Amino acid sequence: QLQASGEGLVQAGGSLRLSCAASGRTFSMYYMGWFRQAPGKEREFVAAISGSGGSTYYTDSVKGRFTISRDNAKNTVYLQMNSLEPEDTAVYYCAARGGWSAALYHVDQYNYWGQGTLVTVSS
Repeated sequence: QLQASGEGLVQAGGSLRLSCAASGRTFSMYYMGWFRQAPGKEREFVAAISGSGGSTYYTDSVKGRFTISRDNAKNTVYLQMNSLEPEDTAVYYCAARGGWSAALYHVDQYNYWGQGTLVTVSS
């Protein structure tokens, strides 16, 4: 079970940190991802991180602005979002899959999903 938090309204240029807490004792075995879905659009990949945290992956539009990280002792993955833009407005979802995939950016590669948390960036 995944529980996302950190919902908020920020001005453009601001920052926000999302958290996703997972239940279970094998958290470190899972790749974790963040996706987002803007109104009227399909859900899209934002970032992913390996079980150890040693490898991270980002979509081009957030590189240099967002940072994904995890704390396996707390069963939690984070998404630090800086220099937010109105185009980042969306419902953000965390997701988990067991092991590496060559298609980590595909929605259908993930087995478990959180409930989504709304990020609104005003101009």
